[in-house]
Amino acid sequence: MSNTSDMGELQAVPVAELTQEQARQELARLAEILNRANTAYHRDDAPVMSDAEFDFLRLRNTQIEAAFPALVRSDSPAAGVGAAPAAGFGKIQHARRMLSLSNAFSNADVEDFVNGIRRFLGLPADAPLEFTAEPKIDGLSLSLRYEQGALVYAATRGDGTTGEDVTANARTIDDIPVHLSDAPDILEIRGEVYMAHDEFAALNARQQQTGGKVFANPRNAAAGSLRQLDAAITRARPLRFFAYSWGEVSEPLASTQSGAIARLAQLGFSTNPQTRLCHSVQEMLDVYAAIEAQRARLGYDIDGIVYKLNDLALQDRMGLRSTTPRWAIAHKFPAERAWTQLEAIEIQVGRTGALSPVARLAPVTVGGVVVSNATLHNEDYIMGQDSRGMVIRDGRDIRVGDWVEVYRAGDVIPKIRDVDLGRRPETAMPFDFPQNCPECGSPALREPGDSVRRCTGGMVCPAQAVERLKHFVSRAAFDIEGLGAKQVESFWRDGWIATPKDIFTLKDRFGPGQPRQLKNREGWGEKSATNLFAAIDEKRTIPLPRFIFALGIRHVGEVTAAMLANHFGTWDALRTALTQARDPESAARKDLLSIDGVGEVLAESLVTGFLAEISEIDALAEELTIAPAQARASDSAIAGKIIVFTGTLEKMTRAEAKARAESLGAKVAGSVSAKTDLLVAGPGAGSKARKAADLGVEVMDEDAWLAMIGAL
Repeated sequence: MSNTSDMGELQAVPVAELTQEQARQELARLAEILNRANTAYHRDDAPVMSDAEFDFLRLRNTQIEAAFPALVRSDSPAAGVGAAPAAGFGKIQHARRMLSLSNAFSNADVEDFVNGIRRFLGLPADAPLEFTAEPKIDGLSLSLRYEQGALVYAATRGDGTTGEDVTANARTIDDIPVHLSDAPDILEIRGEVYMAHDEFAALNARQQQTGGKVFANPRNAAAGSLRQLDAAITRARPLRFFAYSWGEVSEPLASTQSGAIARLAQLGFSTNPQTRLCHSVQEMLDVYAAIEAQRARLGYDIDGIVYKLNDLALQDRMGLRSTTPRWAIAHKFPAERAWTQLEAIEIQVGRTGALSPVARLAPVTVGGVVVSNATLHNEDYIMGQDSRGMVIRDGRDIRVGDWVEVYRAGDVIPKIRDVDLGRRPETAMPFDFPQNCPECGSPALREPGDSVRRCTGGMVCPAQAVERLKHFVSRAAFDIEGLGAKQVESFWRDGWIATPKDIFTLKDRFGPGQPRQLKNREGWGEKSATNLFAAIDEKRTIPLPRFIFALGIRHVGEVTAAMLANHFGTWDALRTALTQARDPESAARKDLLSIDGVGEVLAESLVTGFLAEISEIDALAEELTIAPAQARASDSAIAGKIIVFTGTLEKMTRAEAKARAESLGAKVAGSVSAKTDLLVAGPGAGSKARKAADLGVEVMDEDAWLAMIGAL
């Protein structure tokens, strides 16, 4: 019934070829897959996919968000790192967030990464740039904080902001010094805890002899060993640690990435001896090829190569995205392939009615993972066409009974690469894509220019109703502990909840004294029921960006929700604006369109989606306290101001200028209005400069702008 399985209907379609609707579907599915995997991997120590699988999916998500910023979801995997700490450990808040990395899967991706840095910094193509290249260790991230040379605490990544206190366990690892000499007064070291292949094999042999848990791979063994409540168990495990970066420091370690890594080695940390300094894309790719060739002989698991801009001053200029640095990328190793038979094609229906075909396969091992399902993307892909109607696979269609070549892109998403017509059964017939929803029977229509067929049943369709509720409780939305996708589906099936408001009246209807008490439900008890009701009550106060995202309006992702929250400030202001903006000529619609990143499609979707559900939304809002958006704390001269950039900036690219302004607490708009505080105008400024003059908006050139923000 759900389309949130690991088989995405559009995964083989390049991001550049996605339509807006296709991109929206991809982001919805990826959010569900990745957020579930994130919790399993980082918090529960029971990964449902490999690190490579997770990273590839996350890269796909990030690329789509970059190409379609108006579609970013509030539960976007790009908005978080890791997962909330487990209850068995104390919590430690990182002084600086622990970020993840964007990924590259081809040589062209690496070249795009380097060219993107040049564009961001406004550097010519022949300007020299240096990068470090080092193996990407497949282990568990750890942060070590030293004060006055003494190890104060060790914390796991957690959700990137707060990690688990594993200090006692970290002290048992030989590679982690307890005291440092000649170190900065404050020094946070980031690195990876891992287990060598030979020591992993020996550990499993001992575990098997004693009847203990046998680990699936070295990464799981390392994570499970570090996250023991009994440090004595950790001490008995052969854990190692590579240091590769840092968090808060009271004084710079060096002026370059390579120099800082050398300093870490001088302080007594193990650093990866395979790290190299590169002066061109070709040198980076040469290191990648060389390390890939000796991958099996390294003695520990790696899943790619990490490239980092060497100049730390340039790293600072590049800055960070929400969860990844702009100046680093992980180049992942390639996928593996296998042939198997296609046993069935099933259609799954998602929250917005998209019909997604999934291949059910005879199980086959691909890249060390048993694959039994694969994405078939859409009806065009099944017929042998891409999203633009161009022939793929030489026009070979896909039929039940076919022998198909399966691969896992970036070691991740199972996909079908090819069909062996020589082995096609005589009885195999072309697949007849349904014209009606398999869940509710409503017509499934395909709009012109869209590769997706969509159920028209709306909330009458059970699949859409359930998926909408799952979205509402997803991690980036209300994130109610104890009320995940499975519980929502079960409660909906039994008629306990039909709309988001029903969640917040659940206690009154099925709490103590009611004929159908939750505590008497199979799998529930007094404590778990009480905990759920408490968790629901805890989320009655919700930040405005999360509330907006939770509504599930098409094209409104996490970034868009935050953007709207920052612009309007309060729910009442946004509600009023959306109500008034139903008139395309209204001042409210023009104000909506003035927000940088909001175009006609997003504005129309936002207004129509809101108005279509206004009664249900109002009923939900009555159960809640919707906290106003919090202005970014900053004492800069531009904090809280609305800024518009126009013309050609000569000393800073537009992207860097926007990022810098937002980091200082300003809001960047795409058009000039009476609300605009400042217009930064470079050469070639035209209509925006004239409109600013007419409205009396302050106008300054690039030099004045740089002086204002202290960048000269």
